Amino acid sequence: MKIISRAVSAIIAAAFTFSAYADNTPKYIFYFIGDGMGMGHVLAAQTYNRMVLRNADPLLMMQFPVAGVATTYSASSPVTDSAAAGTALSTGYKTVNGMLGVTPDSAAVTSIAKTLHDAGYGVGIVTSVAPDDATPGAFYAHVPHRSMFYQIGRQAAESGYEFIAGAGLRGTKDKQGNPNDLTDYLRSHGVDIVRGAEAAAASPSRRILMLNTDSLPDHLNEIGYTIDSITEPGNLNLPLITRTALNHLQRVSPDAFFMMVEGGNIDHAGHGNDGGTAIKEILNFNEAIAVAYEFLLQHPDETLIVITADHDTGGMAVGNAFTGYNAFLHYIDAQRMSKDRFAEECRAMLRSRRNYTWDDMRDLLTEKFGFWTILPVNEKQTESLRQKYEKTFELRNSDDQRTLYNTFNEFTVEVFRVLNDIAGIGWVDTNHTGNYVPVYAAGHGASAFAGIHDNTQIPVLILDAALPSPARLAFPD
Repeated sequence: MKIISRAVSAIIAAAFTFSAYADNTPKYIFYFIGDGMGMGHVLAAQTYNRMVLRNADPLLMMQFPVAGVATTYSASSPVTDSAAAGTALSTGYKTVNGMLGVTPDSAAVTSIAKTLHDAGYGVGIVTSVAPDDATPGAFYAHVPHRSMFYQIGRQAAESGYEFIAGAGLRGTKDKQGNPNDLTDYLRSHGVDIVRGAEAAAASPSRRILMLNTDSLPDHLNEIGYTIDSITEPGNLNLPLITRTALNHLQRVSPDAFFMMVEGGNIDHAGHGNDGGTAIKEILNFNEAIAVAYEFLLQHPDETLIVITADHDTGGMAVGNAFTGYNAFLHYIDAQRMSKDRFAEECRAMLRSRRNYTWDDMRDLLTEKFGFWTILPVNEKQTESLRQKYEKTFELRNSDDQRTLYNTFNEFTVEVFRVLNDIAGIGWVDTNHTGNYVPVYAAGHGASAFAGIHDNTQIPVLILDAALPSPARLAFPD
């Protein structure tokens, strides 16, 4: 594999001989990526923030002084996947859907995290999903396909980055399910693998890989949805991950650091067309942004925060055919579990020897979603739910809905269709769309991010702000 370097090492060395961090450049850079967070997702969360939470102030990201939009198409399609979008956002290069950190002809391309790390910045790459997933992986890995988790994990070890965090590593076993050498390989490169924020804070190591606590060993793909209220002691959430990474970088690299923070669960909820869960995840993402914003207020002349998304998932909208010119987002507060969690309960019920009845399911829907008590489920919707229940649980003849991260039985799909309809949340499909995504920026150098950009321009603008012009020469226009 040939290598395209975005910052020739000799040029970087020359640029930083005089001063590692120029006075007129940001020393602390936060790059927030809401996976799947399209314009409609942000608007839905802000509508909930305004109408239900009664907050006079908009979401923090919407208060940033600079706003814009970005296009997201990949080298192979007008609708990108996360690997191609992550590559664009991290390196400034378009690639084919599924490819990670390489061009369409498999040439490795260097991410801004690597360029900044070589220039002396500490680096943290954190997410609410797996740290070897497409978006975080795009900042350190170069593989022809995003599913090569073992190779991605080894490249995480080789990156030298100070802090990586997420749910769990997926490349630690071979095809037969036997443990391989990935964990040992990480440790041989000085990486302390810890579980939970308390363990990370207690680690003396310069390099940390923080994963889910031992109480959630099966949650490799995501740390759990905010709406599911997983409250085991020390369980990770995105604001906690962000603060833990920030504390670590302040300890080991106080003079300059770069942090990428991904809200990956937004995308998972979008693929499931789970409106209530998506809104709660964006609010959680907003809390993580607040951690960085607090830091910016303490270092206003030295900090840059950039927020965007890799793509839109599902085409989420406020308003649908059922509610017409209205929406009733307060109804999502009656939702006590995500679509994924409800699907798990349904699968457990189908496996159970107990003979569940429609009355049992009505009670469950009332308890977990407020159907017929808080939510005004009408007779037509009730009859449709009952028919889907019979088809799924009695006839065992469900036409399952397969999405990127889960498979939902026909009854579960109907439950969430009714929930979205009554709340006034619309969806295009369960896949990505080619819609614009938002861009917000605050701090030193933020003005460059106003207007309409392609996603490949965003990392270039970040590097323009951070590095003196000699190092910028090797980065693409």
